Amino acid sequence: MKSPRSNGVVAWSAIVLALGALVFAGVGDVIAKRSLPGPSLKPRKFGVLRLNAKKKFPASVLPGKVYDKCSPETVKIGTVCMMTNPYPLEREEIGKNDYFFATRKCASLGGYLPTAAQLIGAASRVKLAGRVDENEVTASTDVDATDGLKDRREMSASLTTIASGGRAAGSQGVSDVSRGDPKTGEPDPAPLPADPSPETLHYVTVYDNEDHGGFAGGKPVGQPENFRCAFNFAQGKAGHLK
Repeated sequence: MKSPRSNGVVAWSAIVLALGALVFAGVGDVIAKRSLPGPSLKPRKFGVLRLNAKKKFPASVLPGKVYDKCSPETVKIGTVCMMTNPYPLEREEIGKNDYFFATRKCASLGGYLPTAAQLIGAASRVKLAGRVDENEVTASTDVDATDGLKDRREMSASLTTIASGGRAAGSQGVSDVSRGDPKTGEPDPAPLPADPSPETLHYVTVYDNEDHGGFAGGKPVGQPENFRCAFNFAQGKAGHLK
C-alpha cells in the first residue's frame, strides 16, 4: 500500500506534466500560426537582432544613449564617459575632420562633442592632445619625426566669434525663390548667398598643459582638428558623484 506522501508526489508529478504539455502546445501553436522573421538590423517581434558591418548593434537600437558603464576605450568622469584618446581618423577621413564632421561622427557613435570645460576638467584623466615636449604617457603628443614634430591641440564644442554682429555666426542667406507677402504689399527679398561655415565663427581648442588643461586658441569651424567624443552615463544622485 502506498503512503500518503507517495500519493502526493504522484499527484504533483501529474500536474507538472499537464502544465508542460500545455506550454509546449502553446509554443507549437505560435510557431504553426506565425512565421518567425529572420535576422535583421531593425528590432522585430520574435526576431533576431543582427550585428552591423562593424560587429556592433546599430546605435539606433540603443535606448536613450545612456550607459550604465563606460566602454574600454573611454573613462568615466562624473556622469560622462569620455574617450581616453582623440578619435582615430580613418585614412579617407584625414583632412575632413572639421566641426561639422566631428559633431556628426560623435552623434553617429551615440555621443557628442564635449565642451572646453569638460575637456579641461578631464585633463588629468584622459590623454588630451599636447605639445611635443609633454609626457607622451599622459598626453597625446606627436612622436613621429619623419614628417616633422608638431604641437597638438584638440577641438571642443565651445564656440566663439571674432567679429561683432549677427552675421559673425553665419547666415542662411535668402533663397532665389523667396517672396514677399502679397497681402501686405511686401516686396520680394533680395537673394543673398548662404554662409553656413563662416570664417568668423571659431571653435575653442584646448591642450593637455601638463595634465592641467589649457586653452590653445580658436579655429574656424570649417578647419580640421583632433577631437574626441563623450557619452552620457546613467546619472547618480546629486552631490554623490565620484
